Amino acid sequence: MKEDKKHKNESSIENGQHIIIETDNLNLFYGDFHALKGIDFKAYKNSVTALIGPSGCGKSTFLRLFNRMNDLIDNVTITGKVLLNGNEIYDRNLDVDELRKKIGMVFQKPNPFPKSIFENVAYGLRVNGISDRSFIEEKVRTSLVQAALWNEVKDHLKKSAFELSGGQQQRLCIARTLAISPEVVLMDEPASALDPISTSKIEELIHELKKDYTIIIVTHNMQQAGRVSDYTSFFYIGELVEHDTTKQIFTNPKDIKTQNYITGRFG
Repeated sequence: MKEDKKHKNESSIENGQHIIIETDNLNLFYGDFHALKGIDFKAYKNSVTALIGPSGCGKSTFLRLFNRMNDLIDNVTITGKVLLNGNEIYDRNLDVDELRKKIGMVFQKPNPFPKSIFENVAYGLRVNGISDRSFIEEKVRTSLVQAALWNEVKDHLKKSAFELSGGQQQRLCIARTLAISPEVVLMDEPASALDPISTSKIEELIHELKKDYTIIIVTHNMQQAGRVSDYTSFFYIGELVEHDTTKQIFTNPKDIKTQNYITGRFG
């Protein structure tokens, strides 16, 4: 019993690294369809983990587990453990709003609110009851700096977010996520709708953000996974086939299915 209690209240250290997120024998069903099968996974503090695999393999479904976005879908059943800092995030007593403050989400397409640039970033702070104007102004500024957008918008904060380019809108959405000081940032193909220059800026940004955050990113672009991630998880038909350092996955994968996908033989 003592061991169980410790596991519930303390995050784990493995090879000197702090495990932020962990799943243990995780299964997810849509009705009778077994979408995720027995997945064991770990993400470490201040690292980037890329989830790769062919379309429909379960990687986006898996990503959405961590901030309980799957709660919004009918007829979903989840078994196994999903832990944040050693605590079960599917505990019935857990406050989902509090969880989503700790685990932010950036979606595939930029989704700014129909508000000014300033109010987009300030939105989460206001929703959480913060009204101190000087605090909000400083948080908006630091979040835009972190998202590498401040210099481009600092003189236009009252303008509509819709006046920004697609790449700027996506960085604004990242700033909005950072404003509430999450521990983990989930990114679901954040550059797939962007041009190459904007994509490059997002990738540079990810490198900077991992100094302060743990990032899990779904990407269909294996070159991008190779550039931005420290660890890579290869999903195939609802299974986590292989999880290792990105260098290991891309140069010497252990599973033949991983090798075939990496070399372009399917997917």
